[in-house]
Amino acid sequence: MTTSVSPPRTTAGEPAARHRMPFWVNQRLGLLVLVIALGVLFGVLRPAFLDQRLVLFPLLRDVATLTVVALAQLVALSVGHMNLAVGRMAAFGAMFAGLGYDKLHLPMQAGLLLCLAAGAVIGAVTGWLIARTGVSSFVVTLAMDFALLGLVSLTYSALTEDAAFTTRPAGIDALRSYSLADICLGPVCGSPAIPQLAQFTVLAMLGLGFLYGGTRIGRELLLTGANPAAAELSGIPTGRRVLLAHTLSGVLAALAGFMAAAGTGTFRASIGDDFMLPSFLGAVLGGTLLTGGVVSVLGTLLGTALVGVIRKGLDLLGVGLESLNIYLGCILLLALSADRIRTVVSYRKVVRST
Repeated sequence: MTTSVSPPRTTAGEPAARHRMPFWVNQRLGLLVLVIALGVLFGVLRPAFLDQRLVLFPLLRDVATLTVVALAQLVALSVGHMNLAVGRMAAFGAMFAGLGYDKLHLPMQAGLLLCLAAGAVIGAVTGWLIARTGVSSFVVTLAMDFALLGLVSLTYSALTEDAAFTTRPAGIDALRSYSLADICLGPVCGSPAIPQLAQFTVLAMLGLGFLYGGTRIGRELLLTGANPAAAELSGIPTGRRVLLAHTLSGVLAALAGFMAAAGTGTFRASIGDDFMLPSFLGAVLGGTLLTGGVVSVLGTLLGTALVGVIRKGLDLLGVGLESLNIYLGCILLLALSADRIRTVVSYRKVVRST
């Protein structure tokens, strides 16, 4: 789902616009075709790429987690901000879940709620600082990233011996290793390639899709990102919308931290260290504008899947980690260039329509 704030069209331009496929539809179709084409190509070059249990299952588990990371960035981008602390917020939330399991012996669901609450609190604090001080989100979230880095590291050092909480509550091993093939509805079972962790991603996507596509608050978030001054003059409480956006970003980052910990089986301080680049790649490749006002929930999934397929395919082809990072950096540069082009084109359309 792509949601945007668009300028009104003139009557003369409506007939042509009615027959023109929107740009974001073309983009999502292009991403889908590219993901499928690359999957087929890597499957031909390395048949092991299509192994459902050994390759596709861990690939889709990573895609599920990184999609939630990208959604956390998407929410911040929707108001024209960015969240450079998304990885540390993931580690912060996961730390509380691990603490609950290891020290308080909480059940899995209670630990997850504690994780999400911690993410909401740290996201709300970040949003409050930005809204109250007027300081750039870049500066505030960068400072928060360093603060959480020290806080999380000190907490693990004080409460654990191996910098990790290793207690695993009942049910968390199933999240890590079980697929939809282990769930049967009568005689019909799911795919062995789709992990059960993907259920969290689906719920997050449905929630954000409804928020931005079907609620007034979602539209106000987009208007705040598209033009904060105009939104303020229209009576939108932009400060509260910024606070809400960063709170949701913190909740989603914490959820991603929980998913990453469940996928590895341990709650450790290093969770989220590699979340920064994928958070921007998935969102920007999917069609979310860095300047705010346009988000694409489904596009974020496709953008993250594209990066995951490229990473896994090149890894099976023997490409080293350093080269992988170079390729992913080039992809991000291309995506940012495309984002700038879309912004210029949209601006020119608005000028012509007036």
